Amino acid sequence: MKKRLFLLFLFAITITISCNAVLKEKDLDNTLSILRNELTTYHQEQKKRQMKYKNSSELIRKNLFSILAKSNQNALMLYSQKPEYVFDLAYACHEATDQFSNFRKSSLPFRSYITQLDSEIARYDSLVNSLSSMPTFALSDKAKVNRNVCLTLAVSIRNNMTENKSMLQDYIKYYNLTENHLKSLNDYANGRYSEIQNNIFRNGGENYFSILANLGTQVSKTTETVNDKYRSSKKLHSQWDSRMIFGLFVSILFYGIIAILLNMLAIRFLMPKKFRSEQFMLKRPCIMMATSTITFAILIGIIRSTVNQNFITMASNLLVEYAWLLGVILISLLLRVDGKQIKSAFRIYSPLTLVGFIVITFRITLVPNDLVNLIFPPVLLLCTLWQWNVIRRHNEKIPRSDMFLTYISLLVFATSVVCSWIGFTLLSVQMLIWWIMQLTCILTISCLASWMSEYAAKHHLEEKPINKTWIYRLLLKVIIPLMAISSILISIYWAADVFNLSDQMMRIFTTRFIDVSNFSVSISSIATVLALWFVFAYISYITIEFMRLHLMNIDSRTAASRNVMGKNIVQVVVWGTWLLISLTILHVSNTWLVVVSGGLSTGVGFASKDILENIYYGISLMAGRINIGDWIECDGTRGKVSSISYTSTMIEATDGSVIAFQNSQLFTKNYKNLTRNHGYELSVVNFGVGYGTNVERMKKVVTDAIEKLHIPYIDKEKQPSVLFKEFGDNSINFKFVCWVDVTKQVVTESMIMESIYNTLNENDIEMPFPKRDVYIKEMAK
Repeated sequence: MKKRLFLLFLFAITITISCNAVLKEKDLDNTLSILRNELTTYHQEQKKRQMKYKNSSELIRKNLFSILAKSNQNALMLYSQKPEYVFDLAYACHEATDQFSNFRKSSLPFRSYITQLDSEIARYDSLVNSLSSMPTFALSDKAKVNRNVCLTLAVSIRNNMTENKSMLQDYIKYYNLTENHLKSLNDYANGRYSEIQNNIFRNGGENYFSILANLGTQVSKTTETVNDKYRSSKKLHSQWDSRMIFGLFVSILFYGIIAILLNMLAIRFLMPKKFRSEQFMLKRPCIMMATSTITFAILIGIIRSTVNQNFITMASNLLVEYAWLLGVILISLLLRVDGKQIKSAFRIYSPLTLVGFIVITFRITLVPNDLVNLIFPPVLLLCTLWQWNVIRRHNEKIPRSDMFLTYISLLVFATSVVCSWIGFTLLSVQMLIWWIMQLTCILTISCLASWMSEYAAKHHLEEKPINKTWIYRLLLKVIIPLMAISSILISIYWAADVFNLSDQMMRIFTTRFIDVSNFSVSISSIATVLALWFVFAYISYITIEFMRLHLMNIDSRTAASRNVMGKNIVQVVVWGTWLLISLTILHVSNTWLVVVSGGLSTGVGFASKDILENIYYGISLMAGRINIGDWIECDGTRGKVSSISYTSTMIEATDGSVIAFQNSQLFTKNYKNLTRNHGYELSVVNFGVGYGTNVERMKKVVTDAIEKLHIPYIDKEKQPSVLFKEFGDNSINFKFVCWVDVTKQVVTESMIMESIYNTLNENDIEMPFPKRDVYIKEMAK
């Protein structure tokens, strides 16, 4: 339908193409000559398009009639459905709403084309009037001929446009008729959809205890309903009668056997022996089931593409979806579970896969409500007991993640049993199909995440720089989280599609359940904002890492502090952008934001005075005054800078404590950067010797002794020296001066003082110290 209507779209454009305009020429004769050439060219092109249009107009008209006929067919199907045939009714409603949706998507702006044609016709009317009223007595013979030819061509072009307009108006009439009919069908189908939703989620039906109390009556009623629905007529051949359903299940059995045989032969004869390891042999049954499922899905897909039959199309789509679900479960088990655990893991998921097949069978055969209400609750109860039994017997033999999922499956089973036995059987079907879809998505994502973890560990990706691992980070930090978010919506959407409620579910996703003048929220908007959070988190992370790598290549010593400043700027920009986009998605009014921010700005401004001051000084520090790893001294505290933020600077003091200085404190107390220049600090060790000591000899022995220590923390470029300090009361005082590594000053000074003490003692050089003589005078008695 879209392709055929697109032909009409192309035609509508071509018929409104104007001829080239004539500009001011040398004189009127030359202008008429050029106009004649332009009109002749356009008239010939119009004749060609007119022929093509006449050939395609009948096809377009038939296409509109075909759409109208299909809408009548959908109307008969929709209006004839009984309320107790929920699957049939849901299918009919889906066909009606789907046709209306497709028709609206491929609709064309006919009226705008009519407006363009009216404009062109009016222009050519003016051209015809101008040529008709043109005085001929002042024209040359050649100009008269050109004028007559131009008039004839302009009249012909105008008439062709008028004829095209008339045809387009006929199409508008057919189009409006079809649109109105489809719209009425769509409105009716949406009303019936509402009834189905109410029956599933609100009203329910007769509880199963009442059914058991009147079992004979219910069985008779159900038998009559089944016979009425699946009775085939020998005179009429429908695409939906019981013979087609029986033939489909025979085909499923046939192609299933074919798929199994093909994979058995392939594994037995084509599989190289080197791949037949112990693990392969343990997993062989599950491998055969997985490959057979994939092969079966391919065969069904081939049938779907080659057979044009409504029932086969619907059934094939459902079977391919179920094959995908089963295949994902099996492949996930093969990749994640050890060979000794594979059988237990498969048995854990068997009840759920069986229930999934039962639901798909109900959907394919369009089972009546009476039959579903009669047989599904006890089947569901048996499957719940089966699930509990396999958990009890095999839960210790499977991975912990699968153990957690099996308990959730048991909880879903139990909830579904309760719903089905109190009368909400269709709701229990909906819950089960949702969990099967959600479980499939979870296993798909967990399998991908597990494979990525193994790949990262094998290639040591966590240790490699960001320029070699950004794709891995993209998959890990963006793609997998987005898959997790979308899996929730997709599983709900697929569960609704069992009852052909997918369009209604999309409407629910986009409905604003909070909708006020300055704020609105829907499920899709929440999912979008959450998904964008992961995207912007990755952008922030990748930008910071690339910036850090770039700064390390430029100057590794200042890279840490510069990276802190750049990191803060990147985070403000990235998360500010995310916030603005999120507010736009949530339809937060800009006026409301301005009013709120204006009201808060005054109070926040006064309250944040000190914060802003610290931020200003923080930017000054991060600009290069202090780098992470520098040793500074402030307020008598010495230590290494461990981090710099906009408000404070963290220092690891020499005594092991961690101290936070506000950035403004560092400036007001005049901090000292001990490693800003070269990382060495002038160290002075004071000592004294007795009067009468040979000063030159003392200096030499002290200097030689310290040089023999070969202390690595003393700057080699600046030689240490012994300087005369003062004449003391009891000694001649000297100071040993050297440049020492800031980080090793205490250790170095200790080594120097110990060496001076030992050297002076070994060379019998006196080191005077204060002495006091105490005299005890005996008192006279």
